Amino acid sequence: MSRIVLGIGASHSTLMNTNWDEVAHQEDAQRFRAGLGEARELVEAARPDAVVVIGSNHFRGFFLDLMPAFTVGVAECVGSGESGTPGGPLPVDTELARKLMWSLSDADFDAAFSLRLQVDHGITHALQYLLPDLDVPIVPVVMNMFAPPLPSLARCDAFGAELRRAIESDGQDKRVLVVASGGLSHRLPWPKWFSAMSDDDRFLVEAWLNGRDSWKDYEVRRRQIILAAESDINPEFDRRFLELLLEGDLSEILAKSAAEIEAEAGNGAQEIRSWVAMSRAVGPAKGRVLAYEPIDKWITGMAVAALEPLPGD
Repeated sequence: MSRIVLGIGASHSTLMNTNWDEVAHQEDAQRFRAGLGEARELVEAARPDAVVVIGSNHFRGFFLDLMPAFTVGVAECVGSGESGTPGGPLPVDTELARKLMWSLSDADFDAAFSLRLQVDHGITHALQYLLPDLDVPIVPVVMNMFAPPLPSLARCDAFGAELRRAIESDGQDKRVLVVASGGLSHRLPWPKWFSAMSDDDRFLVEAWLNGRDSWKDYEVRRRQIILAAESDINPEFDRRFLELLLEGDLSEILAKSAAEIEAEAGNGAQEIRSWVAMSRAVGPAKGRVLAYEPIDKWITGMAVAALEPLPGD
């Protein structure tokens, strides 16, 4: 059977690509990048045959005309390439992806699938920094983390359990890496689609609804809105989440509603869903936080953590 050999959780921010010169002198930014480098070395040492990447989409591949809670890319996958992240075709482990879909279906888990999936930095940022030199096929998993109603944290935990079962019953002998991309605490200047008020709010909702074939037309103003946002990071929330992750018991977090997460740690903290699924998929593990830095210039609590499955598990 195949098995999960490593789990990595990593925050993403395109500002790390586009605005690095503004923070290159800061020790916190340097420490975070060093954490990514250490994670990259762990990935290389794990020698994965396939990588399951769980992340979000920031209205560049999914839009309000159709917003599934969970989507698995089972054939073609293309990176949007925004803000210096990887663009173009990405290699997909179609066999493992389809196995995951069948496993989810058999468990009465109604995930969507795509034979032509477009992903943005919610997936590709992790590939850019964790697998730059590895030619390994991926299974892209996109979770809805920005367009309410969101899947509950408990549902994301259950997704991770099904991911583990699918890998262990695939009849292969693959070494599988699971990567969670996103989070931790941050607040994006994004309205709820059902209560837009300001001109910027209405612009963003229009981009989210009509951008399927023209998302790049909205990119300049979108970027201006993001850059104008004030940082709203909650280090206390982030450190508690990482503490629970290392303890292997996220029940305290799973009990929280989406509204509670947003009130405590911002709408961007909803991306911890990917970390929840990754942790459940890995199972009992020895964990390490490789970096945590609340970086105001990137408006995000930036973390990197590694979970190594315990022997015999």
